[in-house]
Amino acid sequence: MTRSLVLTALFSVCVCACARGTPPTASGSAAPNAPPTTAQTQAPQGAGSAQVAPTQSETEQATAAQETGGEDAEVTRGDTSLEHLAALPADQQLPGGKWKAGVNYDPLVPSQPTSVGPGKVEVVEVFWLGCPHCYALEPFVTGWLKTKPDYIEFVRVPVMWGPVHRAHAHLYYTLLALNRADLFEKAFDTIQQQHQMLVANSEDETLKLQMGFATANGITADAFMKAYNSFTVSSNLARAEQLTQRYHVEGVPLIVVNGKYTTDVSKAGSPQDLFRVVDDLAASEHKH
Repeated sequence: MTRSLVLTALFSVCVCACARGTPPTASGSAAPNAPPTTAQTQAPQGAGSAQVAPTQSETEQATAAQETGGEDAEVTRGDTSLEHLAALPADQQLPGGKWKAGVNYDPLVPSQPTSVGPGKVEVVEVFWLGCPHCYALEPFVTGWLKTKPDYIEFVRVPVMWGPVHRAHAHLYYTLLALNRADLFEKAFDTIQQQHQMLVANSEDETLKLQMGFATANGITADAFMKAYNSFTVSSNLARAEQLTQRYHVEGVPLIVVNGKYTTDVSKAGSPQDLFRVVDDLAASEHKH
């Protein structure tokens, strides 16, 4: 089955957003062969709760509202962004142009430090392997990475809302620690196409499922366990936890530009415009 058809099937059974407080199962206990059930939860009003038609294109699917973190988080984000616009220091004044603050992107207040060197602009995608909207956006991310300016450094950060999100984040960072970033897309496909969530009723069962995925892809059990329990992975998970809070993540996929601005597909208007917004914000940052 082609990716486009799979995405259509996924979106035909999902509402466009899910509440932060209702992960796929209460304690990360999604059955290995069950499709993600979080995305079937009714979204709060105003969070893009309309269903996506089965005949929509991949672009239209990616434009659908993201997995959301809940109504309370949206209130907090508004309080920490738009009402503080006038108070931004001179070096954080918003760039002019066709993109408008509060419409196409939001200022992140307070701005957050980045992990890139001088002359570089950091662009972060906050994502979740269990999110069909993140999966639908991935082809556009891949295309943009081939054409982005050299001064942009792209970083992925897994969202850390609950047990299922943390389990997927643990797998993601373990694969990175093993220098198997090539398995990122395969893990995405396994969860989104094959409906194998790679989480189970307990941490032990989750570990077995994830190790099974790793060994099926050429990683030894010993190597997987060493990386899984490593200080590097533990540190990355702690940082992802902090960034989820500092970025006020209420929905994924979310893009953060240089620790100063956040945007997403619904704000930009389309996946293509999302990366036009990102490029323009990054260019403004690069001039500073």
